[in-house]
Amino acid sequence: MKSLSVFWMGARPKTLPAAIAPVIVATAYAGKEWNPTHALAALIVAISLQIAVNYANDYSDGIRGTDRDRVGPTRLVASGLARAESVKVAAYIAFAIAILSGTFLALSTSPWLFLIGALAILSAWGYTGGEKPYGYRGLGEVSVFIFFGLVASIGTYFVQTEEIDFTITLFGVAMGSIACCILLLNNIRDHQGDEASGKRTLTVRIGLQMSVVLYSSLMSLALAIFLFAVDLPWNFLALLLFPILFVIRKEIARGTLIRALELTGKFQMAYALALSLALIVARG
Repeated sequence: MKSLSVFWMGARPKTLPAAIAPVIVATAYAGKEWNPTHALAALIVAISLQIAVNYANDYSDGIRGTDRDRVGPTRLVASGLARAESVKVAAYIAFAIAILSGTFLALSTSPWLFLIGALAILSAWGYTGGEKPYGYRGLGEVSVFIFFGLVASIGTYFVQTEEIDFTITLFGVAMGSIACCILLLNNIRDHQGDEASGKRTLTVRIGLQMSVVLYSSLMSLALAIFLFAVDLPWNFLALLLFPILFVIRKEIARGTLIRALELTGKFQMAYALALSLALIVARG
C-alpha cells in the first residue's frame, strides 16, 4: 500500500487538470454529436499521457541528478523513494495504456491518429529524456501548447464528430495557453536549481520578469477567447474567473509559487467547466 501511495504521488495528480480540461471542452462543443465511448477513450489517452510524462520526467531528471535541489513536489528517483527502473516501468505502463486507447480511436476514426499519437509519445519522452532533451532548451512550453492544447482539444472533437473547425482550434489555443502557464510557473519556481544544473528552461532563458509577463499574456488570451472570440449567450461566465486570476497574481507577487501553481490548475478546470456550460446552453 505504501508503494502505491508513493507512485500515486509520483503521478502528480494535481497536474491532471491540464489533461482533463481540453477533453471536457471539446466534448461539450461536440454537442449532440458527442460520442461517450470515444470521449472516454480520449480522456484515458490524455490522462495516461500526462501521468507518463510525469513519470518520465521523474526518471530522466532523477538519473541526470537535476532534481537534487528541487523546490516543488517530491520526485521519486531524486528522493530515493523509488528505484529509477521502477519509475521508468511506471512510465511505460502509462504509455501503454495511452497507446491501447489511442489505437482504438485510430481504428474507429482515422489512421492519421497513429502518426499524431506517435508524435505525442516521442514528445512526452523527449521533454527530459534522451541525449538532447528539448525541455532543457526552453521548448517545453511549445510542446505543451501543441499537445495539451491544440492536439488534445482538436483530437477529442475529431474522434467524436470526424470534423475540425476554426472554433475548436480557438478552444485549443485557450487550453494550450493555460497549460503553458502551469509549466511556466513550474519553471519560475525551479529557475535557480534549473540554472545551476544547466537546464535552460524558457524561464532561465528569458528571465523571471518576462516569464511573469508571458504568464499574464497567456491567461489574458484564454479569457479573451472565451469573452470575445466566440459568440456565446453565456460568455459572461468568463467574468467569474477573474477573481481566481486576481488571487493567483497576488500569490505570484508574494512568491508563494506552489500555491499559485495549484490555483492555476484549478483555474484551468474552472475555465473548462464554465466554457462547457456556455457551450451546452448555446447548443440547447
